[in-house]
Amino acid sequence: MNTGEPWPGLDEALPRVLRMQAKLHLWVARDAGRRFDDLYNLVCDPAFLVVAWDRVRKNKGARTAGVDGVSPQSIVAGGDVAGFLAETRVQLKGRVFTPLPVRERLIPKGSPGKFRSLGIPSAMDRLVQASVKLVLEPIFEADFKPVSYGFRPRRRAQDAIAEIHHFGTQGYHWVLEADIEACFDEISHPELVRRIRERIGDKRVLALVKSFLKAGIMAEGGQFRDSVTGTPQGGILSPLLANIALSALDEHFCARYDAHGTAWRRAAHRRRGGATYRIVRYADDFVIMVHGSKEHAEALREEVAGVLAPLGLRLSAAKTRVCHLDEGLDFLGFRIQRRLKKGTARKHIYTYPSKKALASITGKVRALTRGSRHRTLADLLRQVNAVLRGWCNYFQYGVSKATFHYVDMFTWRRITLWLRKRHKGINWKTLYRRFLTAKWDTPAEGKVEMFRPQTVEVTRYRWRGYHIPTPWASTAANLAV
Repeated sequence: MNTGEPWPGLDEALPRVLRMQAKLHLWVARDAGRRFDDLYNLVCDPAFLVVAWDRVRKNKGARTAGVDGVSPQSIVAGGDVAGFLAETRVQLKGRVFTPLPVRERLIPKGSPGKFRSLGIPSAMDRLVQASVKLVLEPIFEADFKPVSYGFRPRRRAQDAIAEIHHFGTQGYHWVLEADIEACFDEISHPELVRRIRERIGDKRVLALVKSFLKAGIMAEGGQFRDSVTGTPQGGILSPLLANIALSALDEHFCARYDAHGTAWRRAAHRRRGGATYRIVRYADDFVIMVHGSKEHAEALREEVAGVLAPLGLRLSAAKTRVCHLDEGLDFLGFRIQRRLKKGTARKHIYTYPSKKALASITGKVRALTRGSRHRTLADLLRQVNAVLRGWCNYFQYGVSKATFHYVDMFTWRRITLWLRKRHKGINWKTLYRRFLTAKWDTPAEGKVEMFRPQTVEVTRYRWRGYHIPTPWASTAANLAV
């Protein structure tokens, strides 16, 4: 691409970027040992910067500023986007761009009193990270194994759940449910850069990635600390870097599985007392399914620890456990368990919302319907509906009908309780007449009605196998012709 061209519009930039990404992806697929020595010009390219900016400004955190106090939304409101892009490109081309420390925000975790550190980069850092990701992602996506699903294009958590369900029906009944201790905070920088260097030979791009890793952290109290390890959660580039590091796990267990060659040889290996393994990973959450005995699953602890050690990572002793599918496990919000089908003597694997996921949605509804934070019923319903829709859309691919009915009735009771507290002395007859529609007694005000989880149709999510196409597959196919 000619980096001297003027700024293109998004309609022009997007096809250009997609075509270049498809070329990178195709070149890697054709040459397993290829290293790229000239990628920095793509990071600086106007088309890549325009597409990167579009993703930054549309991100949910666009209203949040970094340590410089400038948010992407304020740049859009100021009307000087072209100037901001031009300044970023000048700094990149002049090799004077230096990332600022990320602004740390502590957000509550699931356990009381525990917090997760979230790093918020500056607006310019987000732009450059997004451009670097546009360049690196199609290259490493060609190398990633199909057993990982987190933060990858066109892949989702339901694919991981469906894969566990699939292998559970194939005899993989013992499971190592693993948890990595502070994964994003502890990844070894030298090992991560070494893995990137296997594909990227451009020292300018490597230096850019290193500078983001070493940018440092500005704590909420204003104290600065160096980032010796890890890649801060919140950065646009961080999920891709974490996947590059953790793909070592995927490669190790996929190689063990592929070493047996055919299904017949795997079965013969198991008859001789051996076991076969399948890993299913979503970002830093993963399970290893075992077609063998409990002893085989227990022995995996040391093996996994050995793979993680060069990355500077370790398993959490308290949260890593071996279980049987009959006992069940929680993964990505779902409860996965093999049980007798009602009225039969046959066992089936069921996936349904976990108790923790149910407690999460009821907690959110309880918080929204507490006190007098909403001026009208319509305001309350808009916020509650958004939460319910997102939760039901996620869990509709499972045995969730009974849970949806419970959430429906719980929300109905909370909203009617809110109404009775808001209107002191109101009786049920008046409440029904004023606020509940004839259709299932649904709370409503004007055109805004309560979203009813019990109306959501549940269905089984079909495992898509190992043929989920990347965003560049069709374009790469055309280029190959």
